[in-house]
Amino acid sequence: MLKVSVLAMTLAGLCCQAAYAQDAKKTAPAKAPAAAPAVSEELFGTLKKVKDSGTITLGIRESSFPLSYLDANQKPVGYHIDVCYKIVDAVKKRLKMPDLKVAEQAVTSQNRIPLTTNGTVDLECGSTTNNADRQKQVAFAPTTYVTNVKMAVKKASGITDINQLGGKPVATTTGTTSVALMRSNEKGKGIDFKEVYGKDHADSFLMLETDRAVAFVMDDNLLLGLIASSKAPQDYAIVGSPLSVEPIAIMLRKDDPTFKAIVDITVKDLAKSGELNKLYTKWFLSPIPPKGVNLNFPMSDALKNVIAAPNDNPAESYKR
Repeated sequence: MLKVSVLAMTLAGLCCQAAYAQDAKKTAPAKAPAAAPAVSEELFGTLKKVKDSGTITLGIRESSFPLSYLDANQKPVGYHIDVCYKIVDAVKKRLKMPDLKVAEQAVTSQNRIPLTTNGTVDLECGSTTNNADRQKQVAFAPTTYVTNVKMAVKKASGITDINQLGGKPVATTTGTTSVALMRSNEKGKGIDFKEVYGKDHADSFLMLETDRAVAFVMDDNLLLGLIASSKAPQDYAIVGSPLSVEPIAIMLRKDDPTFKAIVDITVKDLAKSGELNKLYTKWFLSPIPPKGVNLNFPMSDALKNVIAAPNDNPAESYKR
């Protein structure tokens, strides 16, 4: 009997405890939901820098036709300028800062990487080749243009190929990969040409224009734009087989996955929606400032493939 009584008392006690717990739940004040963390507490890297400063800075080129260049009013315009402003819109939305200021900083082939890595510019919106060596220093958006590296000459020179450049001055732009490509090209091996450097693409083309160089080696789209904007477009030709096929992309700082995700998603959405095709038509197949020249430069199969399946693969992954 004693054992049964003890068991009964124990069960009764447990029932009382359970009932008390239920009452406590009913009478205890509701727990306030955890406050959402402030936006700034979630941010780091470029997004934090941009939010704290209230400004996002674009690195622009002054003569990278038709990707990034200055119009008659010295305003940056071009295919990659438009792409970068689409990314800026995505950043404004992410930060809930519709009035975010946009600054534009001119960069050159020589200083574009240092100015990106040191935080001076947040997006480099020019004509930069994505290659394995540069990927050690910076990151790239999915490719938005694919170029062939070729050479522009004056028609009167009679030059049609790289093997005719022996002993002659050849222009290229400081900080680009063009001369290295010429040296490594099978046809270029053993040819003793003289390298002359322009500080930017316009300066390099001026060397060709004033006969300080017999050829200017650069991306075909840049050559085409410079020729179209020159005083006598009919005097020039783009000749020779391609020295290289290279992916061109918006550049940003490395090891910043949150910001890169915004950039990548924006570019992929532009590709998927058909907006990239529209921008290409605007800048490569329509009259463009400052002279209203139409480059009439159809989209290459290589670029069509990249738009169909966006990626940030380096130049080394492309067929040579």
